[in-house]
Amino acid sequence: MAKKNEIIVKDVSIKTMNVNGVDYICITDIAKQKNDIDPNGVVANWMRNRNTIEYLGLWETLHNANFNPLEFEGFRKEAGLNAFTLSPTRWIEATNAIGLVSKSGRYGGTYAVSDIAFKFANWVSVEFELYLVMEFQRLKAKEQVQIEWTAKRELSKINYHIHTDAIKKNLIPEEVTAAQSSVIYAEEADVLNVAMFGLTAKQWREANPDLKGNIRDYATAHSNFFHVFRPSLLRHIGVFCNNGPET
Repeated sequence: MAKKNEIIVKDVSIKTMNVNGVDYICITDIAKQKNDIDPNGVVANWMRNRNTIEYLGLWETLHNANFNPLEFEGFRKEAGLNAFTLSPTRWIEATNAIGLVSKSGRYGGTYAVSDIAFKFANWVSVEFELYLVMEFQRLKAKEQVQIEWTAKRELSKINYHIHTDAIKKNLIPEEVTAAQSSVIYAEEADVLNVAMFGLTAKQWREANPDLKGNIRDYATAHSNFFHVFRPSLLRHIGVFCNNGPET
């Protein structure tokens, strides 16, 4: 499943996508920096270059166990000749290449793994390559923040279920109403919130009206991890204080 994104480099919109954990950058979009009328022609000219073919072949040799070296050798020998032409699609189909991907439709164009895309950008413009690398790194940093946010949310969900199950099992009498039990849940949750974060959920919301989510979403992963297992820890401490070590 491909996840698509976009970065802006010197007013040029460049599509990116992630396929099975591998990042690809649209070199057709990069080519618009050189010729926005015929970017495919720019890519075709780049692929006629002998240095390009040798670089693509070496990259595939290092990263692709199914690469076809015989077809590569044929292209390498012809590269640079006046009559030599090679499209991305032909390269992919003949050599089983994975470093380039050719797509049609709305997000159509030739995509390349970041190593190859940066090499192409350097061929187009050294300055453009530097800006591309900078923006791509910024995109990856943004994605990393999102991953960390998701991890915090998952820890928060785990914490919630462990906490409420423990309260239901040990603190809520069977005869109380649903409204009464919700008060007990909230009070016990705030005991942990104050212990971990120094304030109740209500106090946090009043102090941070513009933030989404809850107090645990903005805690460190370490704090959330401890928050998850704190009820179990407190139970063992209580047993120890009353009865001595469990046997």
